[in-house]
Amino acid sequence: MRAEVCIIGGGPGGCSAALQLSKYGVETVLLEKARFPRDKVCGDALSGKVMRVLERLDPDLAARVRTDSNSQPSWGVTFVAPSGRSLRVPFSRDTGIGEAPGAILPRLCFDDLLFRRVKQAPGITVMEGARAEGFHRAEGGWRIDVEGSAKVEVECRFLLDASGANSRFARNIAGLAMEPRHHAAGVRAYFSGVKGLDPQGFIELLFLKQLLPGYLWIFPLPGGRANVGLGLRSDVVSKRHVDLKTTLQDLIATHPQLRVRFADARIEGGIQGMGLPLASKRFALSGDGFLLVGDAGHLIDPFTGEGISHAMISGMHAADVACEAIAARDFSAARLRAYDGRVWKRLGKELAISTRLQQLADKAWLFDFVVDRANRNPALADTISSMFNDLDLRERLRKPGFYMDLLLGRASKRA
Repeated sequence: MRAEVCIIGGGPGGCSAALQLSKYGVETVLLEKARFPRDKVCGDALSGKVMRVLERLDPDLAARVRTDSNSQPSWGVTFVAPSGRSLRVPFSRDTGIGEAPGAILPRLCFDDLLFRRVKQAPGITVMEGARAEGFHRAEGGWRIDVEGSAKVEVECRFLLDASGANSRFARNIAGLAMEPRHHAAGVRAYFSGVKGLDPQGFIELLFLKQLLPGYLWIFPLPGGRANVGLGLRSDVVSKRHVDLKTTLQDLIATHPQLRVRFADARIEGGIQGMGLPLASKRFALSGDGFLLVGDAGHLIDPFTGEGISHAMISGMHAADVACEAIAARDFSAARLRAYDGRVWKRLGKELAISTRLQQLADKAWLFDFVVDRANRNPALADTISSMFNDLDLRERLRKPGFYMDLLLGRASKRA
């Protein structure tokens, strides 16, 4: 089988690239090792950024996500400091009016909606149950060995790797090693019967002392269900000898902020683990004849753990650069570095801020201090809310002067 482009992986990054390439009329093969619908271990939160990207990519699909019966509209986030005090931060000032900026939808459903749309897109050949086992440079492109119900070879001029956090291509061909300081481990489970879930779909991030610099999350879903999990940097997991599954069970059973809420809760299925390659270090996203998309390029936000929007953004940029390279018949590493430039121009500032916030997240006293001041000062709380949509404001969080202003009562005035 021959095509101009081969995409490895049918998650949000690969599907976004495929839909964009379809618009350009580029003949594409998408290889996906699983058969859909398939689950993906994740927090399931679709940020406002995800929804904005989806609206640009496919407005009809964005509308379907918002109206899906399994989707919970989300209007904000509640930060819980180590002290136990919480700060409720809306995504917009018009909470509850119109469409919610974000949503919470299980990846089983979200990924299936995207994947089914790709299967309908013109010019895209989708192969399910097809695992890319070998990658060989060939004259004019790549030759890929595919294992599935039958062995086949795919020949392409250009390869987009969107195969996720455990990408064999990224590790063995592109040379992106797993570095514990720039990687996180997480676990997730679904529960029913959790008490105190926010009726407006505010997601909860609990920065418990024993988890810093990580956190525990509770994301509400329709019908009284919740996605509950925790994440912690891999080097910290190793240093502390932490068993994350046991830690999650112990916390919801015994922690003062959780045990009452989970007293009558029932777990659905088991606790599942995941790896999160973080963008706290910039890795090369391109090379001779290939581009890395989403988790395969280590693009997960180091503070929030968000990866879906970054996968979709990088997938669309990858499609754009691939189309330009095909038109120029130039797939050299030098030309494809334009992709790195576009991705880092779009995400670099935000990820640099998140990297700094991750470094600050180890300081329990700092969380307590900021949340305490914001609860006393509505103007400051409003400033922090604005930081979600304004990178220039958010950048202030990583500067010592912001905390000096808090001490002196000037932070909200300077916003």
